[in-house]
Amino acid sequence: MKLTTFTDGGARGNPGPAAAGIVIKNDRGETVAAFGVWLGHQTNNYAEYTALLSALQKSKELGATEVDCVLDSELVVKQMRREYKVKEPTLQKLFVQVYNLAEQFKKVTYQHVRRENNKEADEEVNKILDQQTQ
Repeated sequence: MKLTTFTDGGARGNPGPAAAGIVIKNDRGETVAAFGVWLGHQTNNYAEYTALLSALQKSKELGATEVDCVLDSELVVKQMRREYKVKEPTLQKLFVQVYNLAEQFKKVTYQHVRRENNKEADEEVNKILDQQTQ
């Protein structure tokens, strides 16, 4: 089964209050999961990686064998494609977790989209941030 994940991470203040947003769709474009994760005080890049990791974990639970990962973080996409090195130690650990989890699927792709084309995942981030920072 093939799924498409849309992920976003955000930190208000960077670093600051942070959350990850995940939306997962099946091959018919139907949403099969949508959720956010509160991350506490973190950086935006930490939130982006955590969103990707959470999406892959949920995709595995849902039985996916192939996953297309759509992100608005060009940095994370290029790092996952091995075009950029991961220099920051905290992000290195997250990269390894994502990489190892991705190896458990038959195929995983990473695609960068502009922020305005990732609105559903962004909404999940903001829902969590609004709840936690009121």
